[in-house]
Amino acid sequence: MKIAITILLSTFLLLYVSSPPFQAHAVSHKHPPKPEAPLAADYVLALGSADRFMHAWQIGDIEHGIVQLSDGLRRSQDAKKVEQFFLNAKDRAYEIGRGRGQAGRYTFPVVLVGTEGGQLTRRPSELIVLETGKNDWVIDKLP
Repeated sequence: MKIAITILLSTFLLLYVSSPPFQAHAVSHKHPPKPEAPLAADYVLALGSADRFMHAWQIGDIEHGIVQLSDGLRRSQDAKKVEQFFLNAKDRAYEIGRGRGQAGRYTFPVVLVGTEGGQLTRRPSELIVLETGKNDWVIDKLP
């Protein structure tokens, strides 16, 4: 009889300890991750503008790149500096990360990737994209 009670008690204890509520409480007190906020519809347009601008930089298309700059940025930057940004478009690429901001203004982290002296280089920066009206977007900060 003692053996049966011991086996029964051991089985009950084993089942209790291995039950999901006990395990969840014993293993972790982590909070579930916060759901990401839904993106605004204009985020897609801003991201597209950032991508088109960076593609112009990648292929050295100064004409299409400058057209995408905001008036304020064009006035505040030295024309030679802007031109230099687009020159030497050989063996370079870019990465655009998830943007942040709100409707009408987004900041995108970018990484400019290239080669110097046979070595791969990565230069992190950011791009600011502004809406100018009627779904038109411009670049307001060079990376």
